[in-house]
Amino acid sequence: MANTPSVPVRVRFCPSPTGNPHVGLVRTALFNWAYARHTGGTMVFRIEDTDAARDSEESYDQLLDSMRWLGLDWDEGPAAYDGSSVEAVGPHAPYRQSQRMDLYKDVAEKLLAAGHAYHCYCSTEELDARRDAARAAGKPSGYDGHCRDLTADQKQAYEAEGRPAIVRFRMPDEAITFTDLVRGEITVLPENVPDYGIVRANGAPLYTLVNPVDDALMEITHVLRGEDLLSSTPRQIALYRALISLGFAKAIPAFGHLPYVMGEGNKKLSKRDPQASLNIYRERGFLPEGLLNYLSLLGWSFSADQDIFTIPELIEKFDVADVNANPARFDLKKAESINADHIRLLDPKAFAEACEPWLTAPHANWAPEDFDRAAWEAIAPHAQTRVTVLSDITANVDFLFLKTPVEDEASWTKAMGKGDPAALLTTARAKLEAADWSDPESLKNAVLAAGEEHGLKLGKAQAPVRVAVTGRTVGLPLFESLEILGKDKTLTRIDAALAKLTA
Repeated sequence: MANTPSVPVRVRFCPSPTGNPHVGLVRTALFNWAYARHTGGTMVFRIEDTDAARDSEESYDQLLDSMRWLGLDWDEGPAAYDGSSVEAVGPHAPYRQSQRMDLYKDVAEKLLAAGHAYHCYCSTEELDARRDAARAAGKPSGYDGHCRDLTADQKQAYEAEGRPAIVRFRMPDEAITFTDLVRGEITVLPENVPDYGIVRANGAPLYTLVNPVDDALMEITHVLRGEDLLSSTPRQIALYRALISLGFAKAIPAFGHLPYVMGEGNKKLSKRDPQASLNIYRERGFLPEGLLNYLSLLGWSFSADQDIFTIPELIEKFDVADVNANPARFDLKKAESINADHIRLLDPKAFAEACEPWLTAPHANWAPEDFDRAAWEAIAPHAQTRVTVLSDITANVDFLFLKTPVEDEASWTKAMGKGDPAALLTTARAKLEAADWSDPESLKNAVLAAGEEHGLKLGKAQAPVRVAVTGRTVGLPLFESLEILGKDKTLTRIDAALAKLTA
């Protein structure tokens, strides 16, 4: 049963512009977007680009382009969704963290002044030594609070030594309990959540500070993110309480941690896995609707007996309360099957238009002037039920546009390696020449009659004809294909096959 939020929903999607977007990231964006649209809430698109060594403008542009291709529109973000503006859109601009550094500095200073944070002068070597000692004694190995309550004299002594200091947040000495929207009530004891760094020694703010601060100032009500960030939630809740006391936040958001997406070997799908890159699916010709349909099933279910649904149906049905906490396995074959179903759902004209990028350079292996739009539009309805992804279309219809069919020796051997294919093709050619080329049934009867003369059923009789004309043993309905290709080209190709057989 759906839960009705008590306040207007504001969710955020906040990727880092590093590398190509991956499907796990898209699943997170999708669940946030679907929940915002389901509740009539707001989708905030924010860019976490404080890591100058890894972030790039190329990746930033890819993120925007990917969101637009998928149709995951945002209400506030670093640029307009429709591309009408490259400037930030929304009341909480800017939406790129690299442009908010002064704000983070101000928050950190106020946290220090109020005692919610403190300077830590411990060196890396000292921290490592104390952690090793704690492990050896069977104690928690997190930060031990060494600098938590330094006196003014101790601080002055450390500074006189020239020690750099980071800023640590002071965790409360009490358990933190919260209700995860996916996993239920969770309690974390204080010994399991030590004080943590929020500002580096060089003054650069860390993710542990900037992410909650942005969520607070942008009034995010629901944080839906990956399960890998669950352990940071108690720290962020404590920081939220401090931000509320300082007037930076109004309330603590609800948290929902989405299940892992697992890849091969039952391991968490990583950006380095070949099947993880969004670009692969886009280049292969997945429909955005098909890919989003499948990704929504990674941790959520539309119903017990329905896996195929439209995006409007997804929006109507989706509730984060229905997300399953168990890991979800990425299954490429199921993704392809669902995409194929969405291709079938397209209006024939929309299907023909969607395929056209694959019928022109650089995907097509024929000259642009050889592309026959009338022939394509005629055969498109027959192709729509045969392709899994749009890129499949090239191999299915290339016989229409190539000057000669593809040379596939395996197909040739399979179709021409038994019996007397030359005799069959000679008979079939004669009967096809006399057939009615405005009627595929007449072409079928011609090949059927040729097969009967040689003691072959239709399936065996049409195989040499198909390979002679298309170069392949499988493909679109043969006789409709012959009709669209035309009598002259068909007979010319049969003649070429006969010449090869009798050479």
